[in-house]
Amino acid sequence: MAQTFVLGIRRIWQELSVMQSPGFYWVNVDRQADANLLCRQIIASQTENSPLALICSGDQPDNLLAEPFPCALKKFPLYTLPEKKAALWHLSDDLMRTLKTENRLLILLAHASLWQTFTSEELRAWASKLGKWLNQQQCTLLILSHGSGVNKLKGQLSAEHRILNGLASLQWQQDSAQYLVNWWSTANGINANQLFTLTQSAQGWQGEDDSNKPSPTAERNDESLCLAEQRILEGAPPLSANWRLFNSNQQLMQRGMATIAATLIFALYQSDEIDELAHFIHSLRRSRGDGLKIVVREMSASLRYSDERLLLACGANLIVPHVAPLSSFLTMLEGIQGQRLSRHVPADIDALLAGLRPLPLKGYMPLEDFSKAVISLMENTLLPEDGKGVMIALRPAPGLTARQSMTLCHLRRFGDVMTVAQNRLFLFLSTCRINDLETALKFIFRLPVSEAFSNRVVWHQDVDITAKIRLLAQHIELSLPVAKQQPEAVKTHAAVTEDQAERREPVPFTLLSYGLEERT
Repeated sequence: MAQTFVLGIRRIWQELSVMQSPGFYWVNVDRQADANLLCRQIIASQTENSPLALICSGDQPDNLLAEPFPCALKKFPLYTLPEKKAALWHLSDDLMRTLKTENRLLILLAHASLWQTFTSEELRAWASKLGKWLNQQQCTLLILSHGSGVNKLKGQLSAEHRILNGLASLQWQQDSAQYLVNWWSTANGINANQLFTLTQSAQGWQGEDDSNKPSPTAERNDESLCLAEQRILEGAPPLSANWRLFNSNQQLMQRGMATIAATLIFALYQSDEIDELAHFIHSLRRSRGDGLKIVVREMSASLRYSDERLLLACGANLIVPHVAPLSSFLTMLEGIQGQRLSRHVPADIDALLAGLRPLPLKGYMPLEDFSKAVISLMENTLLPEDGKGVMIALRPAPGLTARQSMTLCHLRRFGDVMTVAQNRLFLFLSTCRINDLETALKFIFRLPVSEAFSNRVVWHQDVDITAKIRLLAQHIELSLPVAKQQPEAVKTHAAVTEDQAERREPVPFTLLSYGLEERT
């Protein structure tokens, strides 16, 4: 039988509480105090004859073991690793010179910043080299990384299942902790995508009573479960025994971290809740997989087109508009049952927020700045093709210059910019769809567009907008329809002639002049 080492966490599945030999396991912990407690717990769980070695980086091993705790091991070697990149690269060579590593459990307790200078390629190369050495020596290495930087490590290690035998994380939740197992393999098989709630006790970390199951299942049967923020039902009680209502989106998100195929329904009332909701959805999708059905119901008018794109890019399955009645909303929920999300969700949510948010600009811009801003938006790959916005060229009515026409234009949304070129007013309306253009223009201009401008040309496809912007930047005259330009000169001449014909000369008139002559 292959040798195994005990992880020490009680009341979790047996397959997840042991480590095989040889093996390479990694646990990321948010707080150093929690990592120290887990490390002490692992040491205390080993048998008297278990070969063990502890390596600490950034802290002395004596500080970790200062408090007395029950341990069957009579002695085990302690080492200190310098907080340097070179120390990690030569870790296996240093251990070979000072320690008999065969069939031994090695625990490396280090701050996550120790790997901060590693690129993803360097981290993969280092882990691959170390994994081969562990197989040669038939020993097991458990890395406990803690502190700021663990989130970056999680992202870098999330795809290294061919190198690591196990990857997990311990996240503090104020009164308890969540132990998320990305994957964990032993000689008996591999388990993945499991979540446990852990509590602290005098003996260390332990799972809740409902987590103490004899054996894991391939997938939890929670597909029929529907978790929702209570306001989405508009005061109605839970619709069935499978429905669970929560007081806030925060509580719903925490409960959703324990599911893998349930339906989660968030409520959205105000636009300032969108960023927080985007982080909730992104964390759920990246942590719990593509089996979740994540729904956002808009309870009042608060979503722009760009906000919808952001929530969908973060992993939402469905956005329900506020105009949809409750009956239609429930029908939409039925339509997404059994679905699995097929869209890719990027790991970096900051890149999503920066890429899907409107430009932090609005109003008038010089032609050069206007061209650069629109071109940068056209090159944004996170936005959908032919859905980045609409550009309009407006020729003012006779007697009105392009610069004067700007006083009629009020751009309130970020991302909506304008400039003047070739005696025309150019508008770019970010994330505006072509079918919403007329509505948008009514809000932008004080006067009807047909009265203030003699003609207009609209471009909504990315290729056309990019081509016209480049011509504008090079000061090349745009080839607009001639038929719409010729009548303008005629109208201008006619307007001037008509004004001259209707103009009247003032006639002087003295009041009461006839009355005065009669008296004399």
